[in-house]
Amino acid sequence: MEKTPPLAGKLWLVGAGPGDPDLLTLRAARLLTRADLVVHDGLVSDDVLALIPPDVERVSVAKQRSRHSMRQEKINELLVREARAGKQVVRLKGGDPFIFGRGGEELDAAREAGIDCEVVPGITAAAGCAAQAGLPLTHRADASAVSFVAGQCKDLTDQNWSGLAGHGRTLVIYMGLATASAIADKLITDGVSPGLPVAVIERGTAADARVLRTLLTDLGDLVEREAVKSPALIVVGKVAARADALDCLGAAAFTTSTRDFSCSF
Repeated sequence: MEKTPPLAGKLWLVGAGPGDPDLLTLRAARLLTRADLVVHDGLVSDDVLALIPPDVERVSVAKQRSRHSMRQEKINELLVREARAGKQVVRLKGGDPFIFGRGGEELDAAREAGIDCEVVPGITAAAGCAAQAGLPLTHRADASAVSFVAGQCKDLTDQNWSGLAGHGRTLVIYMGLATASAIADKLITDGVSPGLPVAVIERGTAADARVLRTLLTDLGDLVEREAVKSPALIVVGKVAARADALDCLGAAAFTTSTRDFSCSF
């Protein structure tokens, strides 16, 4: 008798978007109902996870600052092993898999192992959260360039960020709450105006989202004063003044405000 060939498993790297399940792509929503296994990170909202049928196996590999429930190498091994076993594996990642999501590393691991892998893009947090806040990342009057930066990157103080923010530019900082003061100090040291508008978007696209505006010089104090919690984005640039947000200017910010940023929105 001929042996039955092994089942053909597949890995899908799927973007879950910024949190609101209505912002999932149709393809992502379909895959959640057809998967054998969903491996998800901690930034995937409960509302999105609720779309997964109860008979689909789930594994959480949530990461927190300075602590990982599963190291990236082990996650790669898990994805390859389960796909090799013939399962349809969905790796569900907050935002877009290829923007600060380590999706590139997981795609590399799948390719090296000979696993069929497909990427399903998602709405990245910068686009989704800014849109909800009425904050255009580009605007003909204010910004024609956008940069995405990870605020927890190594050797933060050794980098020159002067070209990332300022006239005609928008800077979006992911994972920057813990280093907000250092980021503001570094930008100012590198020549960015202390009076540049800043918006902090907390839990963007969620029902309890909060958007706060201030000036760059007040950024670190704002995060502490308002007890901003992760996940949150920091947007630096003139477009931040256009956000539908609560003004939270500290005393230091009032003394450095400029004509580019009025406190009477």
